[in-house]
Amino acid sequence: MTGPVNAEAEVVDLVSALIRFDTSNTGDPATTKGEAECARWVAEQLEEVGYATEYVEAGAPGRGNLFARLEGADRSRGALLLHGHLDVVPAEASDWSVHPFSGAVTDGYVWGRGAVDMKDMCGMLIAIARHFKRAGITPPRDLVFAFLSDEEAGGKFGSHWLVNNRPDLFEGVTEAVGEVGGFSLTVPRKDGGERRLYLVETAEKSMMWMKLTARSHAGHGSMIHDSNSVTAVAEAVAKLGRHEFPLVMTDAVGQFLQAVTEETGYSFDIDSQDLPGAIAKLGPIARVVGATLRDTANPTMLKAGYKANVIPASAEAVVDCRILPGRQAAFEREVDELIGPHVTREWITELPSYETTFDGDLVDAMNGAILSADPDARIVPYMLSGGTDAKAFAQLGIRCFGFAPLQLPPDLDFTALFHGVDERVPVDALKFGTQVLEHFLLHC
Repeated sequence: MTGPVNAEAEVVDLVSALIRFDTSNTGDPATTKGEAECARWVAEQLEEVGYATEYVEAGAPGRGNLFARLEGADRSRGALLLHGHLDVVPAEASDWSVHPFSGAVTDGYVWGRGAVDMKDMCGMLIAIARHFKRAGITPPRDLVFAFLSDEEAGGKFGSHWLVNNRPDLFEGVTEAVGEVGGFSLTVPRKDGGERRLYLVETAEKSMMWMKLTARSHAGHGSMIHDSNSVTAVAEAVAKLGRHEFPLVMTDAVGQFLQAVTEETGYSFDIDSQDLPGAIAKLGPIARVVGATLRDTANPTMLKAGYKANVIPASAEAVVDCRILPGRQAAFEREVDELIGPHVTREWITELPSYETTFDGDLVDAMNGAILSADPDARIVPYMLSGGTDAKAFAQLGIRCFGFAPLQLPPDLDFTALFHGVDERVPVDALKFGTQVLEHFLLHC
């Protein structure tokens, strides 16, 4: 790709081109596709302007990852990792207004699967990396650009494999910036008007998938049985699915709600009966905020039986558990009380929670970058109810943040676009984010 030196001028084309690679991650390596082709295309964009890149397949053929490093002025400082994942969740074309892998640019948006999760950030990083190289810009510290596979299935063939098998790729990295942070939330001011808050992710709930198993004697469906594995696992699943775990105010969520209170005057008293109503006033972001006030356990899969008139010897269920930092032991005790002694549980996926503090030079650089483009803004910390590749990088002692800045229209239901139909990102938001990230990387 050739084009003007200015990063903002080519970011839209880059994001659109990335979306046109169908990198759907089904969770099955045999049917997941496109990651290698997309990663090699990213390599071409970076090599074109003079980067040396390294392509790495993570544990299986086709699970492509691409790395490049830009040396900074002070090599004694820790490097900053800038990471984005190239895989996306599948999309059913018949449900969409445009083809999900068209990368269409229309009505002021770039449309397609991955537009916000997270080929927008990948495109911004490529644009800035190309601009820095072409313009001969030396950042204050080393920048490591990483474009990764398999994030949408937990990173077994991506970030976690790389951390366990190629830690040399992260040599000298002390801090990292990735997805699902830096986007704007417009709130009403208590004294009139509105203010944009930019949410910086400083914490994530754990992603823990639990398998429940009940066992009984197999038997004929026409007879009376005092033990039925299907009944036992169904009762356990129903109890878990209906259970409401206790409210817990973590530092990240408390700081976020305090900032919103200062701007809006809303009350977020954790002991109040009206807390859900207060949270609902935040609009669509309430889905995320509400999920970070308590642990959740959502049944997602059931498996039992092979014939209508045979009671099976075993029945299984899978439960998607998202646990707040510091809560796992208490969560497990509560689950054990709910499922009872006749159902066993085991963790089949264990990606721990993560939390860091909202302070330091990197946070100051984020704040300065946002204010340079939106002088009346305010950055605030928040916790993500889902998970990102930060869970892998934290194992290396890397301090991780979510900061993919986007200035969004107040009426856009941004959180619904993640894995949703008609996923799209505003063109103006991409240009804004590129401007902010460039400022950030020049002052980080």
